[in-house]
Amino acid sequence: MEYHNPVLLKETVDGLNIKPDGVYVDVTFGGGGHSKEILKRLGSEGKLFAFDQDKDALLNTIDDERFTLINENFRYVKRFLRFYGIKQVDGILADFGVSSHQFDVPDRGFSTRFDADLDMRMNQDDQLSAYHVINDYEEEQIRQVLFQYGELRQAPAMARVIVESRHSDEIKTSQQLKSVLKRFLNHRKENKVLAQIYQAIRIEVNQEIEALKAFLEQTTEMVVQGGRLSLISYHSLEDRLVKRFIRNGMFEGEPERDVFGNFEVPFKKVGGLIVPSAEEIAQNNRARSAKLRVAEKL
Repeated sequence: MEYHNPVLLKETVDGLNIKPDGVYVDVTFGGGGHSKEILKRLGSEGKLFAFDQDKDALLNTIDDERFTLINENFRYVKRFLRFYGIKQVDGILADFGVSSHQFDVPDRGFSTRFDADLDMRMNQDDQLSAYHVINDYEEEQIRQVLFQYGELRQAPAMARVIVESRHSDEIKTSQQLKSVLKRFLNHRKENKVLAQIYQAIRIEVNQEIEALKAFLEQTTEMVVQGGRLSLISYHSLEDRLVKRFIRNGMFEGEPERDVFGNFEVPFKKVGGLIVPSAEEIAQNNRARSAKLRVAEKL
């Protein structure tokens, strides 16, 4: 399997501040690049667990007695680690979003570059696909998906056109979807708008926001005091959630303050926002929108 270079490799693994005998988790294994770097820094007593819901990623497993790969969504990280007797860990790495491999395989339906069946499932055993979102959702549901996850101002009109078009024929492929929405694809902004549409549908299909929230909430119990989170986001919806969680320990509102105006939070940020260098972006275009945030458990 051809997987591209891991994004912000050194910076992300540096952020974990690895102890040679520690227990670490890479919840987005993919091609295994980040996991291999973690294993280089672990001693013989260290352990690394990795998660990936995509069966394709299993072909990249690492032959190392310190390493265990679990074919599950990271939203269930606490549950599956307990199967291995692990209740707390020294650090967790996550590289959210779609892998380069998923974008580059046409029949997965993630990329705007190819004509393919509407799919976009990260876990190919899941029932919900892009086809179901486009053909079965009510107009109001489609509008909400496009507006909330794609931040598209024309979401109401797009949803109306999709529902009107599918009355005469199912929308089965990415090319059919582009054709249905062609009036919204101004030549100068076509790629940008298509990317927003695909992002919105993909997030809905994979329940990415719900999975991210569920994962982050579990980290407060799982990470030991002084342990680290090293988290890469690719779009503002993810990054806002990660940033707020690190700052407040919650996704909305503000934590309660005591009589002195102080409040307790589970993590503190370590350093500032880290983004890829121009050199890395030139070598790996996928890195261009990556944002790395590191936090330490209090």
